Amino acid sequence: MAKSPQDKADAQFKKAQQAIDGAAAMAQYEAEAHATREKTARLRALRLAKEEADAAEAASKPATGKKKTAAKSKTANSKTAKSKKDKGVPLSDWLSSEQGAGRRS
Repeated sequence: MAKSPQDKADAQFKKAQQAIDGAAAMAQYEAEAHATREKTARLRALRLAKEEADAAEAASKPATGKKKTAAKSKTANSKTAKSKKDKGVPLSDWLSSEQGAGRRS
């Protein structure tokens, strides 16, 4: 089956058009990848700067402040810590105390 010159020209045009479309798609893909890399680098720099500032702030705070925070959390959780550690309490009593404390199973 012989192709006419018009069919050959159309086939060549379609191939050329596909090559152009492919090149445009690749250029768009590369531009998006470049933008993503730039954004990632910017966000990484911001995160590192924030972590450095947080570390400097934590280092400048007095050590006694940390002990107070630990003491508060220890006293606040002492009731639940005792109930979890105490293995002599029957399960029904433990469940009742947990439900009374606002927890649901």
